[in-house]
Amino acid sequence: MADQQPVLEIRDLSVEYRTARGVVRAVDGISFSVPKGAILGLVGESGCGKTTVARSITGVLHQSARIAGGELLLHGRDLVSGPPKAWLDARWREISFVPQSAMNSLDPVYRIGSQIEEVLVHRGGKTRAEARARASALFEMVGLNPGRLDEYPHQFSGGMRQRVAIALALALNPSLVIADEPVTALDVIVQRQILDVIRDLQQRLSLSMILVTHDISVVAYLCDQVVVMYAGRVVESGSTREVLEQPRHPYTMGLTNAFPDLESAAHELVPIDGSPPDLSQPLVGCRFQPRCPFSLPVCSSDDPRTEVAETGARFACHRHAESDLLRRHSRDIATWQRPQ
Repeated sequence: MADQQPVLEIRDLSVEYRTARGVVRAVDGISFSVPKGAILGLVGESGCGKTTVARSITGVLHQSARIAGGELLLHGRDLVSGPPKAWLDARWREISFVPQSAMNSLDPVYRIGSQIEEVLVHRGGKTRAEARARASALFEMVGLNPGRLDEYPHQFSGGMRQRVAIALALALNPSLVIADEPVTALDVIVQRQILDVIRDLQQRLSLSMILVTHDISVVAYLCDQVVVMYAGRVVESGSTREVLEQPRHPYTMGLTNAFPDLESAAHELVPIDGSPPDLSQPLVGCRFQPRCPFSLPVCSSDDPRTEVAETGARFACHRHAESDLLRRHSRDIATWQRPQ
């Protein structure tokens, strides 16, 4: 059982981008926490703010972005209000990052071993000999032959490069690992292998992790907790089992309909018509309302309040009290089909 003391607690975080069209609030007042020793899945469509949240935690945002408000508490220390050096010191040592494309994060002209050793020497304070020994141990940990440390990134397959990225993330024994779509660019067989590596390492090392993904099947396979984002906000969160089996927000219901049910051959995948809203425009009411088959007039005028269930699950929907009924209707493909 994971310790309930959170490694990371996010409180009312907002992040803005300056664009030619004006200021875009890509993350708008979100809150959630990552328990010690748990994997939390951050899920939603492209553009919902997942990667912005992940990069905000590491303190590495695009130059056009800024944290407009809120707190990021790492072991109780607020990184947002603290000195910039505190964030710098936390990277690699306390927070590490596994990117979506390992090839883009590895220098093509340096040997893999040299790149791992640089992190260990310059960020971890190890000697070259200690760094080499640690690099070999990391390769073995992720299922790679240490004899290949002197090879270059292009000599590794996509799945092997992703294992290297995981090894780099674990180099200094961080307390929080953030993985941003770590298997999206891989074929399904290799995806399963990498997910198994992540789960094995998480269990062996009692890691706390945030897994950023648009694939709800990955969340179901790997994650203890899930946070569902839509248009810069959290619409639902809680234990993975509860959220996926008994979703209370229509958007989560729509996502689960797009998840193949291997136990039911008759199950038909149901798409959610439409697109997320333009965040550069003023938004009123529930942001999912234009695409929601269960919307009421109040949904277009009033923001739903976040409710908390006895289990600790959170959800923001005006019709949450009717969620059992909405779930039944949501399984019917006709519910989501709109007149052309």
